[in-house]
Amino acid sequence: MSKVSNIMRLVLLQLRGSKDKVANVKNAARTIEAAVKEHHPRLITLPECFNAPYGTKYFREYSETIPDGYTCQELSNLAKKHQVYIVGGTIPELGENDAIYNTCTVWSPTGDLVAKHRKMHLFDIDVKGGIRFKESETLSAGNDFTTIDVDGHKIGIGICYDIRFEEMARLYRNAGCEMIIYPAAFNMTTGPLHWELLQRARANDNQLFVVTTSPARDASAEYVAYGHSMVVDPWAKVQQSASDGEETVVADIDFSLVEQVRQQIPVFGQRRLDLYGTEKKSK
Repeated sequence: MSKVSNIMRLVLLQLRGSKDKVANVKNAARTIEAAVKEHHPRLITLPECFNAPYGTKYFREYSETIPDGYTCQELSNLAKKHQVYIVGGTIPELGENDAIYNTCTVWSPTGDLVAKHRKMHLFDIDVKGGIRFKESETLSAGNDFTTIDVDGHKIGIGICYDIRFEEMARLYRNAGCEMIIYPAAFNMTTGPLHWELLQRARANDNQLFVVTTSPARDASAEYVAYGHSMVVDPWAKVQQSASDGEETVVADIDFSLVEQVRQQIPVFGQRRLDLYGTEKKSK
């Protein structure tokens, strides 16, 4: 993609994971190589916890430091080798003071780490008859908003449960983002109810693209992901969607659609900021 073009080819890799970290990373590498060869993307996204099982008892065991850990070094090499941006899903990060974070890394075509986003909102839920999960039993929450620039287009980064918090998406919109990417692993309780709904809501509210990349569904896993990785456009229309198995989703993103929608339905400039507002707080 040239700097004057509004079209960006995006690839979402919905991958099936296992308890073998090396095998998971090698699967990602093979799939990235195949996607580059066939589709020639500018940006590739991976799922939440693509290198490890998703579960509180696994986060510390599979954690590694950023950027010198095994998974990060592989992602860096892949981005440089294939000359693409990689939004590296998430991995369990071993951070300062022995804290563990659920972290998304972003790699440039030069192989450099250009951003990392630590999940801000921890997935602590207890749905009677459905699912109980408490990320806070193991994980610490991140405190920073994360944006990247790809060829002049500003993109916000969130992780899974972050998508439920409309204030976060609004702040990305306020900052000029045209897209938000959420590596995510919704489950079989919340997925059928809220997965598409939340993506379309965030896209509609903020008139931008919303991209989610999920692990493939594995019915034998302890945590069963919903799948259905998705691209939603600024009209809140589903542009592309996967099914539930391993799948490569290809989408040509036309960023000019963002400005078209914002001009035709100019809600951003019509807000009653004399009565309400959403503002980022300094720490």
